[in-house]
Amino acid sequence: MHFEILVEDASGKLLLEHLVPKILGPKGKPNKYRIINIQELKHRVMAQMPRHLARTLPWDTILFQTLISQLKAYGKSLPRKNGIVIIVVDLDYHDFKTFYNQLEALFSKCDPVPAGGVRLAVEEIEAWLLGDSVAVRRAYPFVNEFVLKSYEQDSICGTWECLADAIFHGGSEHLAKIGYPKIGREKCQWADNIGQYMTVDANQSPSFQAFYNLLKQFITSD
Repeated sequence: MHFEILVEDASGKLLLEHLVPKILGPKGKPNKYRIINIQELKHRVMAQMPRHLARTLPWDTILFQTLISQLKAYGKSLPRKNGIVIIVVDLDYHDFKTFYNQLEALFSKCDPVPAGGVRLAVEEIEAWLLGDSVAVRRAYPFVNEFVLKSYEQDSICGTWECLADAIFHGGSEHLAKIGYPKIGREKCQWADNIGQYMTVDANQSPSFQAFYNLLKQFITSD
């Protein structure tokens, strides 16, 4: 099978670069795959917009336009028999069912329609990191155990902040005061450091397991 996996941001890409080989095996043996950061793709779409629109449109609008453009290209270029597109984005503040259906509906706007599916990280992709507490402890032996054990899996609680409180010196309040791009760099480092130790079939995040099962479904039905 050939998978094109679109993930919301740089930290998600780093995490999936660790996890996808643990599910699909090494590249080309036998499955082929690419992991692509949607944030990088969106710049192509924004470059085609009037400048005032590119600066003012909400992220969801840009996200949908970016994904439609990419899905249409995949519909024409991916092999019909074994080409698969997987979209992975954060749920954030959205209603799960509504947002999921909106994203799934993007496939039907393509002709031909590429095969694939959507998976949402609930609330954020840091939930997948917190889903493997053993990996968190291996990457960060000084972890705040009270915070780690208090986290309710896939809850709407400010997930990256929870992880920051567990492993970042000064916690989420200190990191939030520093702001971006420091927050983004830390998220990438967490994804890289924890991801290397994660065990995919033992992860406690339901939203990760949904992603895991989707990939397994495609390779077992081949």
